[in-house]
Amino acid sequence: MFNAAEWLLTRHARATPDRRAITAVDLDGSVRTLSYGELEAEVHRFAAALLASGVRPEERLILCLGDSPELLTAFLAGLRIGAVPVPVSTMLKPKDIAEMARDSRARMLVVSAEFAALAPAVGGLPDLADVVVLAPDALPEVDGPRVRDWDTFVAAGSGELDRVATPYPTVPDSPAFWLYTSGTTGTPKGAMHRHGSLRDTAETYARDVLAIGPDDVTFSVAKFFFAYGLGNTLTFPFSVGASVVLDRSRPSPAGTLRVLQDHRPTLFFGGPTYYAALLAAGLPRDAFAGVRACVSAGEAFPAPLFERFTSTFDVEMLDGIGSTEMLHIFISGRPGRTRAGATGEIVAGYDAKIVDDDGQPVPDGTPGNLYVRGNSAATGYWCRTETTRRVFEGPWVRTGDTYVRSSDGYYTSLGRTDDIIKAGGIWVSPTEVEQRLRTHPDVLQVVVVSVPDVDGLDKPVACVVLTPGSATTADELVSHCRDGLAAFKRPRHVLVFDELPQTATGKLQRFRVREQALTLIDASRSDGMTAPLPPSLPGGPA
Repeated sequence: MFNAAEWLLTRHARATPDRRAITAVDLDGSVRTLSYGELEAEVHRFAAALLASGVRPEERLILCLGDSPELLTAFLAGLRIGAVPVPVSTMLKPKDIAEMARDSRARMLVVSAEFAALAPAVGGLPDLADVVVLAPDALPEVDGPRVRDWDTFVAAGSGELDRVATPYPTVPDSPAFWLYTSGTTGTPKGAMHRHGSLRDTAETYARDVLAIGPDDVTFSVAKFFFAYGLGNTLTFPFSVGASVVLDRSRPSPAGTLRVLQDHRPTLFFGGPTYYAALLAAGLPRDAFAGVRACVSAGEAFPAPLFERFTSTFDVEMLDGIGSTEMLHIFISGRPGRTRAGATGEIVAGYDAKIVDDDGQPVPDGTPGNLYVRGNSAATGYWCRTETTRRVFEGPWVRTGDTYVRSSDGYYTSLGRTDDIIKAGGIWVSPTEVEQRLRTHPDVLQVVVVSVPDVDGLDKPVACVVLTPGSATTADELVSHCRDGLAAFKRPRHVLVFDELPQTATGKLQRFRVREQALTLIDASRSDGMTAPLPPSLPGGPA
């Protein structure tokens, strides 16, 4: 038997019940702390409430909450009873949440107060029986399921506490949790992970690279619903009885500085886009004085930005690459031997290979398609057989990245193998953005490509051809996207072209569109414009 909730929490609650597990910063700036013993009691109460509400093993629980003790409580309680928690992005639109609830056939939705407006979107789903809202105020009206506040829901489970004293008898291969990702296909799909996968990432990356110990304090700007954030926030600190700082608010340099000064994390996790924002915010040079290592993942870290950040704050940066499918980082820089511009070396417990388009290994120094294998790999995608077979090839997982390996074992990213964009560490499907822009009556053609900003970080840029005689502006098109897309999916700029480059057979040439977009943006920068460029940047004829 192996139950991840027992391994992550219960063993510490028994051995060191008074040891701090969580320091939580709420939306109003107030701070709560929970010990391992206190968190264990909360998990038992919520697990009992799940049983009282009728949740059965392997039924899915959609969790849409800010990073908080309640989020960790609901996640661990689901694992404890053998259910499948599904933490989802709090940055999505109601229709996106509804689609994930429908696709997963979720039994329950748990949502915190700031996202309660999303709840009505799941009304009418045949499998959804309960909505739990972390708010004491007026509850949203949802068609169909019972809607209860957190305290009422938990109180209803008081009679089931004896049933959760022993965790559900899962094994390492038992279904544990799902994480939705667009990945390399652009269509949201649930990557299914096992109970054993959480232990696998702790015993590989956390042990091999971070050398995490019980005196460490972790803080992750990347939120819990990311595979990256889940490891940083729960798996790694709880694997050794360390503690985590949770900040429920939206990340900001000012908020991050408060956390760094007030709570002194020793391990800090972010992505290149956020590190660039911290650098631009003018934080004091000793802001990271208590941090023994910064970790980055989610997108390639440009060498100039890497060097500016580490030299400004005198802190070691460990860049890495992970994926939702692999659960966390499998190639990383190592303490004392990082290399700016390179992702790093293979993490113990994983294997990587670089192959050509025919699947044949390429020699060091030759670009190719990156594949990885390791025990933390997902078992596949829920109800996506064709995509699963394309991405999971036996023990190997196709990452969709183009990489090159040096003769001394350092891996360097050369970008995405396909057209999917990773902006700010989050997958963006060009197709979805293009479809939204095509709903505007004045858009004749559109191609969305990635263009690096002044820090070398990729951002989505829309290149459009308007209908003849149209007076629609780029600003209006950005506004049109704002009404139908999550913020991270919206194009940073809209460039208006007279025509877009095509092949002789009429197929759009994305690489040429990207080249021309980059030329236009670079020209504007050289004219004195600074990043971020306004969305109304004019384009020109192809």
